[in-house]
Amino acid sequence: MYLSKLILNPRLREARKLMASPYGLHKAVARAFPDATDGGPGRVLYRLDEDNRNGILSLLVQSEKEPGWSRAELLINCLNQPAEYKAFAPAFRQGQALYFRLRANPTVKRDGKRLGLLREEEQSAWLRRKGENGGFSVLSYTVIPEGMLKDNKRESGVTILSLLSVRFEGVLRVEQPDAFLATIEKGVGSGKGLGFGLLSVAPIREL
Repeated sequence: MYLSKLILNPRLREARKLMASPYGLHKAVARAFPDATDGGPGRVLYRLDEDNRNGILSLLVQSEKEPGWSRAELLINCLNQPAEYKAFAPAFRQGQALYFRLRANPTVKRDGKRLGLLREEEQSAWLRRKGENGGFSVLSYTVIPEGMLKDNKRESGVTILSLLSVRFEGVLRVEQPDAFLATIEKGVGSGKGLGFGLLSVAPIREL
């Protein structure tokens, strides 16, 4: 796998347009990876993060295949500095505690439809279920509601995308290393092609 970090310049008009358009950002990111005729992009997960301390807006991208950011002209023209990426081959051990961050679209399927879970207790239960199935348990966390992620189809004037966005941050424990690695690789929940599902982890450093 590979991890890329791209620092966006929100003062640029094109950058603001990408930030406001989930479909536009998806297409811009996809340009850095092979299309179907060249074997396809593989699994690509990404998340927009804003640092509240300094206002820096970064796009974190985890990919199965090596990115070619020079091909993603629209995105490259929105950056404050050149894109950076590195190979990423994490290894985990049972019982390991890690900081985590996840922007998710917590949903449930009812009568063939996927519905957003609006109450915090439902969202928390959803996260715990994902952990049980994904090789980890959640030790502590905060739930940060981010509202609805929307995009419009200009020619019809109707909303064709409306996804609930929730950010989870906290500490998890690895219960099954192999299953947890698979969760990191494939992402968590729905909406993965639109900026959801990237589970980022970092070691807890002792003082």
